[in-house]
Amino acid sequence: MKKFLLFFLFCLQFSCTGVPKPTDHSLGLYQVLTQQENGGASIRFYEILSEPNEIKMLQKDPLLKNKIKASDLIVSNFLILNMGEKNTSGYAIGVENVTQTDKNIIVTVKETIPESAAQLMQSRVYPFCVVKINSKKEIIIK
Repeated sequence: MKKFLLFFLFCLQFSCTGVPKPTDHSLGLYQVLTQQENGGASIRFYEILSEPNEIKMLQKDPLLKNKIKASDLIVSNFLILNMGEKNTSGYAIGVENVTQTDKNIIVTVKETIPESAAQLMQSRVYPFCVVKINSKKEIIIK
């Protein structure tokens, strides 16, 4: 149901907005705070954190505690991208593109899978990524 609702909101928002402006990462629209092959959740999901109490939980994480300032609680949103459990190394999840419109931020997620011929370590991995979006506009994830 959550996926259907997100898809519906995405279609509704995308059809009602103007032409997206190209992302200029150098201007600081977003920042990848951490991208790890291990440490994520066992299921695949994307979560948007926009409430101060949710963001404060991120500050307790040892990987993130020095990367999130108090002012970020007011001016930024955060994304947690989890790829889920994988049986070999070589998987990654991150951001391919971020586009800003008048009403929202559109984030395109990039999932990397290893080539079938690659020699990989056989172990369970849990790829994840945490991204700071320097805006409080609504976020749509593709």
